[in-house]
Amino acid sequence: MRFAVCSGVVAFVLLVSGCTTEVAPPGSAAGQPGSDGGSGAAAAQLVISPGADQKVVPTTPITVTVSNGTLDSVTVTNKAKSSTVKGAMSADKHTWTSSEPLGYGSTYQVVATAGTAKAQQAVSTVAPRAQAYPSFIPPPSVTDVGVGQPIVVKFDQDVTDKAAAEKALKLTATPAQSGGWYWLSKREVHYRPQEYWQPGTTIALHAAVYGVDLGGGVYGQTDRDLNLKVHDSWVAKADGNTAQMGIFQNGALVKTMPISMGKDATPTHLGAHVVSDKKREYTMDSCTYGVCPPDPKAYRSKENFALRISNDGEFVHENPNSVGAQGSTNVSHGCINLNAANASWFFDHFGLGDVVEVTNSGGPQLPVYDTYGDWLVPWADWKAGSALK
Repeated sequence: MRFAVCSGVVAFVLLVSGCTTEVAPPGSAAGQPGSDGGSGAAAAQLVISPGADQKVVPTTPITVTVSNGTLDSVTVTNKAKSSTVKGAMSADKHTWTSSEPLGYGSTYQVVATAGTAKAQQAVSTVAPRAQAYPSFIPPPSVTDVGVGQPIVVKFDQDVTDKAAAEKALKLTATPAQSGGWYWLSKREVHYRPQEYWQPGTTIALHAAVYGVDLGGGVYGQTDRDLNLKVHDSWVAKADGNTAQMGIFQNGALVKTMPISMGKDATPTHLGAHVVSDKKREYTMDSCTYGVCPPDPKAYRSKENFALRISNDGEFVHENPNSVGAQGSTNVSHGCINLNAANASWFFDHFGLGDVVEVTNSGGPQLPVYDTYGDWLVPWADWKAGSALK
């Protein structure tokens, strides 16, 4: 429809892609020859996208384009916050594009001019039912890990569109290694390579979840980054039959230690364990995994040089009370016991992401959910745990 304004006529044309406004030259109707009887210049035409009739995700850029002219100014304002959105003009001044993400549940007023042409339009964004925050294990404060470290992303809301979430988790390993994501639940997903990480690998994770529809009205709350470097390969191989533990650095045996693992009633889990925490002094309390007094299996004791290798109470640590059994008999509640000198050495050389492989313990396999049983999942099953088929 057309509205007369001053010396020209403004034509408003609603397009699917946005709002269009054109202004005819003085003395003529829009698109008609000018008053001198010749073929007047074509009217400037402005197009704002996205359109006013849709709610968009906040990562959708706002664009303004002009034909038959050049842009003079573009402002995008969030009136509720009295803030403006940054953007950049193309070199030929035919296009303006916003350069920062918008907010959820917000409306922005776009005003653009090109000569005497002016266009304005509201752009609105979706309002999520909830926003999911992606936390990392290890956290970004950790930059150095061992070859067994899985990369864990935990959301604080249920993710029903796991494929959308997984696509947004962009992990790059240098050098490249075959790897993949595996969902443990609606809120937790792990990444590991097919084999242990190569020493010296750099790992960069960019969780580009902001603006991503994770299903059920839940959207990603923010983008986050994690950058890690994999140090030398440190792998301890604990054998319940020999009650010895060999220490391997980059595949070479560098030390052997007598150990005592879990007794028959409380055997140590089988398989590859990963160090997830370490404390020079630590109180071992069976209540942390549900075994409390008066249960005869309950215990509480202070130990030194403790490195956690599973979340149900398994550690490698010093235990002076079992020194007589170390190297011959398994007597612990599931931990791997060492004497003071060996425990101190082990504590100084092993850290987050380093590996303790347990064989012949008489125990069950470490579960995948038990921080971290990731390496016990066969590779074919691990790949099947991805949401991307």
